[in-house]
Amino acid sequence: MLKVVNRLKLASRTLVFTACLAVASACTPIFENHGYIPPAEELAEIKVGVDTRDSVIEAVGAPSSSGVVRDSGFYYVRSKVRHYGPKRPEVVERQLVAISFDQRGVVRNIERFGLEDGIIVQLDRRVTESSIEGTGFLRQLLGNIGNFNPANIPGATN
Repeated sequence: MLKVVNRLKLASRTLVFTACLAVASACTPIFENHGYIPPAEELAEIKVGVDTRDSVIEAVGAPSSSGVVRDSGFYYVRSKVRHYGPKRPEVVERQLVAISFDQRGVVRNIERFGLEDGIIVQLDRRVTESSIEGTGFLRQLLGNIGNFNPANIPGATN
């Protein structure tokens, strides 16, 4: 009987230790990096007033996005997001490199911005809204029963 009690104590201690270890590891922050900005060495190769759009793409790569207005500029964006347990993800670092061009497509200016420079701009993720949101499975399955028209079947004759 004593051996069984000792084994249960050992098993319960192991279980408690494993549970504590799992809880501690669940609260470890996880960092994700999104996007790309060119290194300072590559940006130094771009000559203001000399390089064009094509030479910029050759030197530092294609931009993450470009300006809404035609010929306005290239934008390279990198974000670092921290996920910590059940909390909402938080942007801890964001850098933006903006390369602007004149009407001829020649580099006019190169600027670098970060979170510390001012207003946080939320990057918009375009997600298509679902027309079936809030509709149950049976309603989706049986919803077209009254809308059946045999004339719409390919190969059907009237």
